[in-house]
Amino acid sequence: MAKRNVIWTRTADIQFIGILEYWVKRNKSNIYSKKLVKLVSERTWQIAEKPLIFKATDFKDVRVASLGNFSIYYKVSGEKVIITAFWDNRQDPKKLLKILNNKK
Repeated sequence: MAKRNVIWTRTADIQFIGILEYWVKRNKSNIYSKKLVKLVSERTWQIAEKPLIFKATDFKDVRVASLGNFSIYYKVSGEKVIITAFWDNRQDPKKLLKILNNKK
């Protein structure tokens, strides 16, 4: 199976950057954020290689790949993987529902 192109939505990109910035401010260091970038890069590579191995959600065509305290929500569309949300699982899940409902 061919590797797919991974495309981040603006929403997912803003969420990911916000989380990285939060950890830089909180820790007064970018070490954790760099580790998180590496983990996310590895996981998106796995998603691109085999997108159907991760868990399906209750939302139509949306799957989720877990990374400990974080989750990557995505859709597979032909030769593309569209990252719709990057979520810190410690946040209010109602906010996530609102985001996923808008990405139908």
